Amino acid sequence: MTSGGGRIQGDLGDEAREPRNTGEQRKPAPALLDQVGGPSGLVYGGLPVIVFVVANSIVGLTPAIIAAIGFALVLGVWRLSRKEPAAQAFSGVFGVAVAGFVANQTGSAKGFFLIGIWTSLVIGVVLLLSVLVRWPLVGLVLNAVTGKGNTWRADKPSLRAYDIATLALTSVFAARFVVQQWLYDENSTGWLAFAKIAMGYPLFGLAFLVILWAARRSNKRLKALTPAP
Repeated sequence: MTSGGGRIQGDLGDEAREPRNTGEQRKPAPALLDQVGGPSGLVYGGLPVIVFVVANSIVGLTPAIIAAIGFALVLGVWRLSRKEPAAQAFSGVFGVAVAGFVANQTGSAKGFFLIGIWTSLVIGVVLLLSVLVRWPLVGLVLNAVTGKGNTWRADKPSLRAYDIATLALTSVFAARFVVQQWLYDENSTGWLAFAKIAMGYPLFGLAFLVILWAARRSNKRLKALTPAP
């Protein structure tokens, strides 16, 4: 190994070493999509929103709030009966309840989307700040979940890849905030529901591809820099 490679190896330290064939095994990291129940979990998350918008157009705000929360509860119980983890089964109930509370307090159907709009802004700002301080959150979270620690930060290409992945995710939340805030100001409740769903799964899917690329690039880099046993 060259002296430059030796310096990188020294920075990476022992944490970058792959487990030896001595019975030591890393637990496989759960796929990100699995954390929300897979593709079906993403679909379930949008159904209460559709119920709210349809009910609001037919019977008004208060019944629509009740319908959305009730539907989310029934959906959660149904998912739980299918042996899905409780956290996944009821993950959307709290969010729907909070959105319904805000809509009730504002007296407007568009208030149902207000928490989500501002949450997008907050998350986008946090992600951007993490890149500016050189601790991109995508790399931090992924490597914490997989138990690899922070050795990736000593490798500039890995750090750069996670910067790009974090910025890709930042752009998703920024786009969601800008578009949905504009629709909120325009009182376009139906289009808000459409934007919430359409700008959720498709955009996150594109960002996920960038995140996957960054993780694979970093893993290859660290593996190549690990001294042979």
